[in-house]
Amino acid sequence: MKRYKKIVILLGVLAVCCVAAFLALNYQEEQEQIRNSEEIILQISSDSVQAFSWEYEEDGEEVSLAFHKTDGVWYYDEDEAFPVDEEMIADLLYQFEEFGVSFVIEEVEDFGQYGLEEPVASIRLSTEDQDYEILLGDYSTMDEQRYVSIGDGNVYLVQNDPLDYYSVTLDDMLKDDDTPSFDQVTSIQFAGEENYSIRYEEESTATYCPDDVYFAQIDGGSLPLDTAKVSSYLSHITALDLQDYVTYNATEEELAQYGLDDPELTVTVDYTTENEDGEEEAQTFVLHVSRSAEERTAEAEAEAEESAAAQDGEETEETAAETETSDEETEGSVTAYARVGDSQIVYQISADDYEGLMAASYDSLRHAEVLTADFADIYQIDITLEDVSYTITTEESDDDEADNGRVYFYQEEEIDISNFQKAAEALEADSFTDETPTEREEISFTVYLDNENYPQVQVQLYRYDGTYCLAVVDGEPFALVDRAGVVDLMEAVNAIVLN
Repeated sequence: MKRYKKIVILLGVLAVCCVAAFLALNYQEEQEQIRNSEEIILQISSDSVQAFSWEYEEDGEEVSLAFHKTDGVWYYDEDEAFPVDEEMIADLLYQFEEFGVSFVIEEVEDFGQYGLEEPVASIRLSTEDQDYEILLGDYSTMDEQRYVSIGDGNVYLVQNDPLDYYSVTLDDMLKDDDTPSFDQVTSIQFAGEENYSIRYEEESTATYCPDDVYFAQIDGGSLPLDTAKVSSYLSHITALDLQDYVTYNATEEELAQYGLDDPELTVTVDYTTENEDGEEEAQTFVLHVSRSAEERTAEAEAEAEESAAAQDGEETEETAAETETSDEETEGSVTAYARVGDSQIVYQISADDYEGLMAASYDSLRHAEVLTADFADIYQIDITLEDVSYTITTEESDDDEADNGRVYFYQEEEIDISNFQKAAEALEADSFTDETPTEREEISFTVYLDNENYPQVQVQLYRYDGTYCLAVVDGEPFALVDRAGVVDLMEAVNAIVLN
């Protein structure tokens, strides 16, 4: 009997709940009408907007930004000196050119249940004729669409959430300076720690390497540079990340603070681009680079102290080691800045970017290879090894498998020159030097070229120490090279002449 009473009571409670749910559902349907829609609820021409602002919360902090337009130019309300990215403005306003929805909830009584009493974001736009306010509420738990109100008494669900575009900071609204892609460079000038220029010239008479197109103009001479290195340097400028600005309206005092009143290096690139009509246009890009004034002063003082100690004979192995350790510790912790032309924006750049941009010396950009000739242009090689001379001659070949399109001979017998070529092309500078050789010659060779300007190139390799040999090219000291590579070259010669 007791069990029967319990079942009756439970059934009664269930019936009451069902009735309550039914009444609540009917009441909700009477209060709010929900329907599918592909309606465009706002059509605001971007050109007609004269002012707009938005607010949202991020990481517990409120972000509030406002902009206005005067004479067709956009300005930041709090500081008209702020360089506004008008493309960013256009992207933000474009969201309301045709603002469509997927659902409409009509006759809303409780906006709070959609997160619209305390919206997560609000956006305000003003034209000459009307003001608009768009409130962004919660996400729908069913389909993860944003609830939106435009003040007409309805709530809308939108697939394209405006907050995906408007969750930006002031930094995002800054019009950063652009670093161009250099279509065709005509010249590069360095001023500051490096003071020389580079000229672009095809088929120059100043080189025997067919790939050389960049030439350093130093002391009245035109010296060939490594095309790959110069191209890499220019690519470094193009890829420079200019986003971390420290000021967007630098004063003279700030420029001095960042070392940019007297930059360590100024790079000027003259280049041409093709306009929409297919015509070439001359362009110039200027970049200033420097460490902070504080760091430069500290370095100068340290160098002065080190120089004074060395002059007084006070520098010991211990102090030298301490100096080297200090240099290693500061490397990678450089505080450096960049400025494009006369722009008032100053950017902080990484230590890697600073080091890459400062690597603009002639030695940084010149060929490291001892011999840059194309072996296909060589028709004879004279070699001297242990005071014995050997001559290798060549003939052009129609055989596609022939090395460099040539057949090589020693004492009228056909030979394989691949190991010699590999060893000769592998000789590279470990460090450049103008030292005169003092030890004996290990090996030398002269290549004869099909080149009117450079009919021959001589390479002499002298003993230097157990690790290096000193390379002399056409009678001028060139670099220290790995001794192991010189040994490979000598072994390749012996393999040819002793067979």
